[in-house]
Amino acid sequence: MEIREASADDWPLIWPFLRQIVAAGETYTWPRDVDEEQARRMWLVPPPGRTVVAVDPDGVVLGSAKLTPNQAGPGDHVANASFMVAPDAAGRGVGRALGAHLLDLARADGYRAMQLNAVVATNTRAVALWRSLGFEVVGRVPEGFRHPAEGYVDLLVMHRRL
Repeated sequence: MEIREASADDWPLIWPFLRQIVAAGETYTWPRDVDEEQARRMWLVPPPGRTVVAVDPDGVVLGSAKLTPNQAGPGDHVANASFMVAPDAAGRGVGRALGAHLLDLARADGYRAMQLNAVVATNTRAVALWRSLGFEVVGRVPEGFRHPAEGYVDLLVMHRRL
């Protein structure tokens, strides 16, 4: 697996799984009916943000992630990141590879920490992954997410120093 900067040419390979994940409504706080152009603007971020893709040797996009400042101005030393792994690639280490890669990018870009603002508490695989990469829960928004099957569930704020 190779992880590299995403280009506009990657978007047609990202959009199908991004649309599927968002429409499921189980792990992302985006509107479930987000249209393609809006999703593209939200995912392919301008500098100083970065968007990356994980691709297999055949060029299949297995997942993508984005890195941005968590806040502007005096809060821009803390990174924020978002991750999506194509459902067909789940369980193959793509999320872990993307997470480790973005931690390295954030360090190289001079960030002092990384914060994940909205990890859905019922997304136990993601919570376990982020904990294994050194993140800890520093906040909880009670019933901050409307899960389509579980009802109102908590959102976790996870953080780690770099």
